[in-house]
Amino acid sequence: MDAVRNPFAPGAGTPPPELTGRDEILEKARVTLARIRLRRSAKSLLLVGLRGVGKTVLLNRIWQVAEHEGYLAELIEVPEHRNVAELLVPSLRRILLRLDDFKNVSDKVKRAIRTLKSFVGVVKVTYRDIEIGLDIDPERGVADSGDIEHDLQDLFVSVGEAALARDTAVAIIIDELQYLQEKELSALIMAMHRVAQNQLPLVVIGAGLPQLVAMSGESKSYAERLFEFPEVGPLRNDDAIRALAEPAQREGVRFERDALAEILKVTQGYPYFLQEWGYHAWNQADASPITLPVIRRTTKIATAHLDESFFRVRFDRLTPAEKRYLRAMAELGPGQHRSGAVADILGVKVNQVGPVRSALIRKGMVYSPQHGDTAFTVPLFDQFMRRAMAEIPRH
Repeated sequence: MDAVRNPFAPGAGTPPPELTGRDEILEKARVTLARIRLRRSAKSLLLVGLRGVGKTVLLNRIWQVAEHEGYLAELIEVPEHRNVAELLVPSLRRILLRLDDFKNVSDKVKRAIRTLKSFVGVVKVTYRDIEIGLDIDPERGVADSGDIEHDLQDLFVSVGEAALARDTAVAIIIDELQYLQEKELSALIMAMHRVAQNQLPLVVIGAGLPQLVAMSGESKSYAERLFEFPEVGPLRNDDAIRALAEPAQREGVRFERDALAEILKVTQGYPYFLQEWGYHAWNQADASPITLPVIRRTTKIATAHLDESFFRVRFDRLTPAEKRYLRAMAELGPGQHRSGAVADILGVKVNQVGPVRSALIRKGMVYSPQHGDTAFTVPLFDQFMRRAMAEIPRH
């Protein structure tokens, strides 16, 4: 069929042609944003889920909703080995300059800009040299202690007060939160605690891998009172079918029922994989309807493509010891596994693999669903590991 008309959109964070199965989360976000805008109590949202479930797509949609609701919204992604302070500064600068563009002069906005200048002065000394191009004196004694947990509170309160003075609201939307260091996550939680206590129109909505829930609780015991943790998982069968069938139907193409059933079986309903199979199935089919034999050919092509990109980019970041650990996990199959079972396969004691497991958690490759258990953060990665490494390497 015509590849130009292919409606499917595989890719990290790429909006799918049909966003299905996420209405409850989006409605929760809309209500939260509306309540914060009115200075009414509402928990911030931290979306949690494995790779490939569409967390980034949801954050982008929530950013659009926030802008529509009159927010000044910024979307930030946390890469590995970067500090949250460095990431926040450019976004908060843009927000404050937008507030400063309002016609009437506001002392609260000017004070927030001076506070940001103070904060940057500390960040430059503590982390790395960054410039914000603000020719203004800092606000002395505010956000300049050098303690991120206290300074970020001062900064968020100043930004929230500036937004209130302009009769607007601020949304800071942060992806990949699991890469924050414990002290940084603690600072973010404490800052939101102060904002909530002062009923200021500022909200943080974020997303991360499943370990984010435990990280938040370990960082601050009151995190569960400030945040909700909606789980973003694979799509239910009816939503997964809609995600495939409706975009194709708009192009005058349909899937046969057994073809759809096969896609659901091999992708397990994960949105990223659904787009991959839909995309390659379209290009493999000569005409409508898309049949089961087409899907069986597609599975070989889509799997090879994922092996070369989605899986390989993660595999290549691993050390030899980390690869051995994940290959041993793969030997146990899908799901979560006891650390002792992985150690047994490797022929070592549990305490010997502890550092490797910890490193894999920091890299976002695995997480601990409960104490002593380990599971992949990347769906179907156990199958990839068995393809990539025919057997477990020995020392």
